[in-house]
Amino acid sequence: MDITQQVEQALETIRPYLIADGGDVAIEEITPELVVKLRLLGNCGTCKMSFMTMKAGIEQAIMKAVPEITAVEAVNLSEPV
Repeated sequence: MDITQQVEQALETIRPYLIADGGDVAIEEITPELVVKLRLLGNCGTCKMSFMTMKAGIEQAIMKAVPEITAVEAVNLSEPV
C-alpha cells in the first residue's frame, strides 16, 4: 500500500464524523518531504472549530496511522488569531 492509500485509509476513520457535521476532507497533495496538504470541504472549510478539528482529529489520525508523515496542513484554513 502506498503512502497516499495509507493516508486515505486514515482519513476514512474520521470521515464519518466530518460528514455527520456537513463536511469532508480531500487530499490535495503529499509533498516529497511527506507533508500532507488537505482541503477541508463543506462545513469543515467554514466552521470556527475547523482549526481544532484539523489538529485534534485529522492530524492525529493521519500521524498515528502513517508515522512517516512529517506534517499535516490544510490549504484553505487560516490559523485563528
